[in-house]
Amino acid sequence: IKYIRNHLEDNAFNHLENKVLERLVHTSGDFKIQNLLEFSKDACQIGINSLKNGAPILTDTDMAAAAIKTMAENTTGNKIFSASNWSEEATDSRLTKTAYGLSEGWLELSSKNLGTKSPIIVIGSSPTALINLLDILEDSKKFPSLIIGMPVGFIGVEKSKQKLIGSNLSRIVINSTRGGAAMAAATVNALLRECI
Repeated sequence: IKYIRNHLEDNAFNHLENKVLERLVHTSGDFKIQNLLEFSKDACQIGINSLKNGAPILTDTDMAAAAIKTMAENTTGNKIFSASNWSEEATDSRLTKTAYGLSEGWLELSSKNLGTKSPIIVIGSSPTALINLLDILEDSKKFPSLIIGMPVGFIGVEKSKQKLIGSNLSRIVINSTRGGAAMAAATVNALLRECI
């Protein structure tokens, strides 16, 4: 991390945002991430406050959930959930199983966790899950504490990120087609490290 810190270009990120950036560069091995990373106002501090308050973490993949689990257990003890916990019940053929599972998970977890304990959503693979969640939130009075929007790939990925950036939701986004479960999990883990 010290090597990364010494080789980063000057930027306008605050201390917490730079901590996330360092972890993402470490995970990806790519300094270009610096120019793709975007934070809404106070996103990192909001995420840290929610983690300290016990907000559950809902991911779109088992891989992201597994990558966060150990760090959560060793820091704030937040419960981790994956869309797969709900996706087997999928009945809506218009949605992918992941999009269905994530939306059902959000509806269940948000009904039990309000305010500063509202779930943190972590998306590293599925743009359809992100778009479907954002559609649900347009008509909702409940919102996630933070959305980490880092789906990877080509079909619908940039569109889903632009939809998130165009919202008023608290978010951390990697623009472009870049992203992935490891990057999304590294973002949460960087915030969890700052909770100690």
